[in-house]
Amino acid sequence: MDAASHPGRRNKVPEVTALFWIIKMMATTVGAAAADALNLGWQFGLGGTSVVMGALFAAALTGQLRTHRYLPWLYWITALLASVFGTLVVDLLIARAGLPTGASTVVLSVALLATLVLWRRREGTLALDAVDTPVRERLYWLAVLLAFALGTACGDWLIESLRLGYAQSALGFGVLVAVAAMARFGFGVGAAPTFWWAFVLTRPLGAACRDLLAQPEANGGLGLSTGAVNALFLAVVVGLVAYLSALEHAADVAHDSSAASR
Repeated sequence: MDAASHPGRRNKVPEVTALFWIIKMMATTVGAAAADALNLGWQFGLGGTSVVMGALFAAALTGQLRTHRYLPWLYWITALLASVFGTLVVDLLIARAGLPTGASTVVLSVALLATLVLWRRREGTLALDAVDTPVRERLYWLAVLLAFALGTACGDWLIESLRLGYAQSALGFGVLVAVAAMARFGFGVGAAPTFWWAFVLTRPLGAACRDLLAQPEANGGLGLSTGAVNALFLAVVVGLVAYLSALEHAADVAHDSSAASR
């Protein structure tokens, strides 16, 4: 497969807007809660939870790769499961392989960078509006999985190393994400490096925001119900994905009407 776009295929990645980042942050937080429920609540254990979530991620990714167009609901289900499985990869590295969070961060950073370099050399572009060939899409999802895992590892590492509270963690990661936005729109830094920087850091940002809302006041949180916070995040995600699906359907109808009138 060369770098040219595949006939009959369209870009398979959503436009990167504010809605993208809201859904991404909240969906990954909900996914982590689901993994915790399987691991602790249903007592699947780390190994069992990893197998279940790995199988679900593989099934969703297979469906995502087989479709020839962007489907918001399928994309975000795949992304959510990638976030869960990525988190479990980090847990396995720490619990089973004995790697500390710092070492895991380094290993995953190298793996993500190597994937992006391979993608750039193989395809000649890292553009997110050109994820329209099988090779590009597979490299994109490998980078997504590694970025989720890296976000988990580096978030845990920074929080443990600096001994940050929930409010400080949320503020700190929020500032780091804002730095990526400033670099992109204020200083003209390339879209690819700033996107992946923000993609990695919105994972610990979402977790820090959830903890800040849900943890007891005695522990530095706001004391809201964990179930209520997860339900709120899930409702926002479902609502926004439904909205994007409606927009995508309307765009498809308009495209088909335009093609038929030619």
